[in-house]
Amino acid sequence: MLHALSRFGRRRAFQGGAAAAVVLGLLVWWVFPLGKPEPSGTLTFSTGVRSGVYERYGQRLEGALAKDMPKVSIRLQTSEGSQQNIERVATGKADFTIATADAVATYLQSGRPGGERLRGCVRLYDDYVQLVVPRDSDIRRVADLRGKRVGVGQKGSGVLLVADRLMAAAGVDPGEDVTPVEAGIDTMPQRLVDGRLDAFFWSGGLPTAALEDLSKRFAVRLVPLEDQLISRLQAVGGSTRHYRSAVMPADAYRDAQQGQAVRTVAVANLLITTDRTDPLMTEAFTRTVIDSRDRIGREVHAAQLVDLRTAIYTDPLQLHEGARRYYRSAKP
Repeated sequence: MLHALSRFGRRRAFQGGAAAAVVLGLLVWWVFPLGKPEPSGTLTFSTGVRSGVYERYGQRLEGALAKDMPKVSIRLQTSEGSQQNIERVATGKADFTIATADAVATYLQSGRPGGERLRGCVRLYDDYVQLVVPRDSDIRRVADLRGKRVGVGQKGSGVLLVADRLMAAAGVDPGEDVTPVEAGIDTMPQRLVDGRLDAFFWSGGLPTAALEDLSKRFAVRLVPLEDQLISRLQAVGGSTRHYRSAVMPADAYRDAQQGQAVRTVAVANLLITTDRTDPLMTEAFTRTVIDSRDRIGREVHAAQLVDLRTAIYTDPLQLHEGARRYYRSAKP
C-alpha cells in the first residue's frame, strides 16, 4: 500500500514537472522566439521617372518584397533618375535605389555628402543608350545634333549625364551647339511626335515600354553610336570607364529598327544602399531580387538579365555586409 502511494506520488510529481517544463518552454519561446529572425520596420525605395524601367521594376519588386518580408512596410518614391536616386540614399532620404555605375562613380568622385557610406547589393542589368529620331530625320550620328532641339533627360537623371558626355565626345557642346530640353521618358516621345523635339536620348533597359509604344504609333529610328565615341569616353578615365560598347539586338524595337542591330553604349545598373542599413534587411532584400527575377522578368524584360554569377560585382561600390551574407549562403 505504501509502495503504491509512493509510486503514485512519483508519477504526480513527474507529471507536474513535465507541465512546468512545457510552461517554461512556452515562456522562453515567447520571450526568445526560435527560428531565423525576420527583418521588420519600414524602408523607402527610390525608383525612377514614371513609365521608365526603374519605376516598372520597382512596382513589381514591391510585391515580391511584401511577400518575402511581411513585417516590413515598403514605400516607393518616383525620381528623376540615377543622380537623384544616389543623392537620396546617400543623405538618408531613401534606403534602397537603382542607379547606373557611371552615376555612382561620379557621385563618389565629386565628394558629395554621404558618398563614403554607399554600398552595393546587386549588379542588376545593363542600360543601353538610345538616341531616337523621326525616321525621315537627317540626323545620322551624334555630331549631326548641332542646331537641333534635343531631349537630354531630367536634371537628376543618368540620361543627362551620359547624353552630355556623348555629345562632348562627338565635338558637340551640349550647352552651346544644341537646344537642350530637360525632360523624361514620360514626355519626350510625345514631344518628338508633336515636332517639339528633333531627337532625344534615353538610357534604360531593353525594351523600354514608352519607346516600344512610340515606335508602334510613329515612324522613328535609332541612331547608332560610333565606336570612336566610346573610345573617347573611356580615354577620359574616372567614371567613364564604366561605359562599354554594346549592340542593341534587332528585335529590341522591331518597328524602329526594321531588322537592323544598332551599335550603342551600355552601362551597368546597381542596387545600392548604405552601411547604415541593417544587414538582415539587406540580406533579405538581395535574396528577393535574385529569387523574383523570372517572375518580374515576364513583365519587365530587363529583370530577366539579373544573374547570380555576376550580381556580386558592384564596382565602384563595395558589397554591403548583408548582401555578402546572402551570396555566401547562395553558393551552389
